[in-house]
Amino acid sequence: MSDAAHRLHVVVFANEKGGTGKSTTAVHVAIALAAKGARVACFDLDHRQRTMGRYLDNRLATIQRTGRELPMPKYETHDGETMAKFSASLDRLSMDVDFLVIDTPGRDDKFARIAVTNADTLVTPMNDSFVDFDLIGQVDPETFRVKRPSFYSELIWESRKRRAKADGETIDWVVLRNRMQHIEARNMKRVSDAIDQLSKRVGFRVISGLSERVIYRELFPQGLTMLDSREFGEMGLAHVAARQELREMMAGLALPEPALPLFA
Repeated sequence: MSDAAHRLHVVVFANEKGGTGKSTTAVHVAIALAAKGARVACFDLDHRQRTMGRYLDNRLATIQRTGRELPMPKYETHDGETMAKFSASLDRLSMDVDFLVIDTPGRDDKFARIAVTNADTLVTPMNDSFVDFDLIGQVDPETFRVKRPSFYSELIWESRKRRAKADGETIDWVVLRNRMQHIEARNMKRVSDAIDQLSKRVGFRVISGLSERVIYRELFPQGLTMLDSREFGEMGLAHVAARQELREMMAGLALPEPALPLFA
């Protein structure tokens, strides 16, 4: 693109632990952007699980089966092997798009590290527990005060420094609190306090993500998202609440989205 307002924006979803709703969230973000008129590409780096790739396979099959016009990004899944194929896929997917959404494996991976370093927005989903918090920081077992950042936080810190040195750009690191529960209020408060403490030390933003809802699992076989629910049946209160969560999450990510109405 010829000017900064229209340059490619890379959104990377990364977390070295599974079960955080990373792929589901990544797909919803990609479809939300496409629904606003953005040109979007998706790159699934997890060749073992292939959750993002399978999700979009299912979506494409639904479009072909029903004849419905749904927002549909172009996408590829990396084979996890050669750097040449990785680079070729990046070149293809980056061409003529506004956003590239990358889903990384729930483990340490050399291609994921490259993606993180080149992210404009880095999203780390985590569940509301100290098990997940341990990925980014360690706490005192009695006071629950943060003792130190984790290896992963230090890795991201180094990636941000390399990016700034390479092209002067900054990586906006967002910790996304997914699957927040409405029980165990004391534990939630402790986790929340620890996240806030660590955010001030290592410089990430914290926003709310998607709750634990059956509807997200039910939508996967057809490749649908909460943005498509009006097209495929009546919306219950749970659906309305889920759509509101998605709106709030997109607002919190603060991506340079096209100025078009969302969820029309």
